[in-house]
Amino acid sequence: MASVHESLYFNPMMTNGVVHANVFGIKDWVTPYKIAVLVLLNEMGRTGEGAVSLLERRRLNQLLLPLLQGPDITLSKLYKLIEESCPQLANSVQIRIKLMAEGELKDMEQFFDDLSDSFSGTEPEVHKTSVVGLFLRHMILAYSKLSFSQVFKLYTALQQYFQNGEKKTVEDADMELTSREEGERKMEKEELDVSIREEEVSCSGPLSQKQAEFFLSQQASLLKNDETKALTPASLQKELNNLLKFNPDFAEAHYLSYLNNLRVQDVFSSTHSLLHYFDRLILTGAESKSNGEEGYGRSLRYAALNLAALHCRFGHYQQAELALQEAIRIAQESNDHVCLQHCLSWLYVLGQKRSDSYVLLEHSVKKAVHFGLPYLASLGIQSLVQQRAFAGKTANKLMDALKDSDLLHWKHSLSELIDISIAQKTAIWRLYGRSTMALQQAQMLLSMNSLESVNAGVQQNNTESFAVALCHLAELHAEQGCFAAASEVLKHLKERFPPNSQHAQLWMLCDQKIQFDRAMNDGKYHLADSLVTGITALNSIEGVYRKAVVLQAQNQMSEAHKLLQKLLIHCQKIRNTEMVISVLLSVAELYWRSSSPTIALPVLLQALALSKEYRLQYLASETVLNLAFAQLILGIPEQALSLLHMAIEPILADGAVLDKGRAMFLVAKCQVASAASYDPLKKAEALEAAIENLNEAKNYFAKVDCKEQIRDVVYFQARLYHTLGKTQERNRCAMLFRQLYQELPSHGVPLINHL
Repeated sequence: MASVHESLYFNPMMTNGVVHANVFGIKDWVTPYKIAVLVLLNEMGRTGEGAVSLLERRRLNQLLLPLLQGPDITLSKLYKLIEESCPQLANSVQIRIKLMAEGELKDMEQFFDDLSDSFSGTEPEVHKTSVVGLFLRHMILAYSKLSFSQVFKLYTALQQYFQNGEKKTVEDADMELTSREEGERKMEKEELDVSIREEEVSCSGPLSQKQAEFFLSQQASLLKNDETKALTPASLQKELNNLLKFNPDFAEAHYLSYLNNLRVQDVFSSTHSLLHYFDRLILTGAESKSNGEEGYGRSLRYAALNLAALHCRFGHYQQAELALQEAIRIAQESNDHVCLQHCLSWLYVLGQKRSDSYVLLEHSVKKAVHFGLPYLASLGIQSLVQQRAFAGKTANKLMDALKDSDLLHWKHSLSELIDISIAQKTAIWRLYGRSTMALQQAQMLLSMNSLESVNAGVQQNNTESFAVALCHLAELHAEQGCFAAASEVLKHLKERFPPNSQHAQLWMLCDQKIQFDRAMNDGKYHLADSLVTGITALNSIEGVYRKAVVLQAQNQMSEAHKLLQKLLIHCQKIRNTEMVISVLLSVAELYWRSSSPTIALPVLLQALALSKEYRLQYLASETVLNLAFAQLILGIPEQALSLLHMAIEPILADGAVLDKGRAMFLVAKCQVASAASYDPLKKAEALEAAIENLNEAKNYFAKVDCKEQIRDVVYFQARLYHTLGKTQERNRCAMLFRQLYQELPSHGVPLINHL
């Protein structure tokens, strides 16, 4: 459940038309930068149609809006932007500003007098109600209200602005000349450019009301849709502090500060900013003036609701429950059904581990539909589908529910929820062991996100659903042995979601897991053990499980068994069925590696029952493989072979390459064991078929560079070739086995019995 406080984003805090601040009492004022923009507009009007090409005019029109709405920038930066769009006009603007700054005060006076001519005539250059027309009228009005001393100060500021711009232009020219002579200084110039850009923003002085609102809305949009294009957390906080220094009661700046602190997981600062936001909203009277006493209560209940969401995000569930109870109490007193619906959704989030939580969720969805809240209703359906998936419901019912949810999304144009729905389908198909379907859904999401952009060229592909889909893609490629492709996906993830972004933990865990699996396949257990710490920091349950796997591979059976038993009890308590089954399979493997296959059978049957109950097809197939191996060890290979026919098809269709190799290796073992009672001719045919299966298994293991399994396969092949009397093939396999054994010796487990 994402942010539930959507209705209070960036409302103007006005009382009788004036914001409570010494700076924002004036809506707009004239600055040297705005005079430069006015010169640009004037030159555009004076330039004829033929002097500027259609493409250049289009570029200039696209440039105007950010220049009018954005904060003040240096003159050199303005020249550069105009030059990129129309070099000829940039030269005219530069000459005009130079004449004005190096002339007299009357030149600036005459310039503002001439601006009014833009609106005169039967076909004026600028319409009064257009964006440019409104800007011109605001500037003319603001200039006419200035006293003589203020006009003189403005002209002095214009001269200083021009001189600083000239200095910067000369410095840039010198630097370019130096960089041509000495290529080594290229990086230094880039670093200097970055520092100057940051200085431009921070030293631009107080923003007007419109500039501040534009800056806040732009940064909030970027934080939501494309965090990498927003200012860095430190830079954004510096700008917000600068804004609040001039206007401490600007509530929206406090809210953006709250969102910014959430990016870096700063619980203290985010709580501080959130409380300041609602304090300012209530104290300025913005809500109560417009809605009476109802507005005051509205701010209080949404303050409590957002505080509950914040505590829930940081895992402070007790504090979140207290804040939520307060929000419910105030909402009930005010009879605010919308706020109560948000509270009901968060009640489910806090109590979703309870067995009766689905009742709360179903009630929430019905009420959200009744009150016309499609966003909440859809989120409720998504949560319900997720819960039913963990409860073992059939995939067709879940997909039908998601189809109904998608209809709601398309009807109300909820693009963000469409992405979440597809990411959810990807996760469900992977949970059920259908990797092909999961791959298809993930690629569908990536294709959809690359089609259209949001405002100002912002691609809506930096959301959590996009990160989840890419992580699934990386893991699916790694499972099939395509490690280069997985590395490319992870590289893209790191660029899209830098380490300081809020969704970076997703790819960090994915990367650590892939590295761990590769280290285990390569027999580098010390490297895998070092990766466990990083995995545990991101996911404690996954980290403990991986630690037990490493201990088991290092033949430390008693330590691994203790760890697995503790993890099993914990996972059963929190109802993590998928991990429970994985732990049971590891415990069973530990038993038969300790030459106790009979003890492993009840554990495997328990795992199989859970897999069937929760419809986890892939884990069920893996469990059947282990059961077949246990039967092989117990001396009943015929039954093991019949069991394998049940499990091998899903594994070959949707399984990981490593599991495909294990399955084919086990088939070969069962074929050899079954052939012991055959007549010589039939036995030779069975052994030839087993060798073919071993070759296929070896190819699978080679894809993931699993040297331990390749070592066991070539050992087994050498034995079979020796039995068939094929000396040359036997010697080749024996030599390969010797090389692998020297590199990766066996830890006392009989090679012929290793799965």
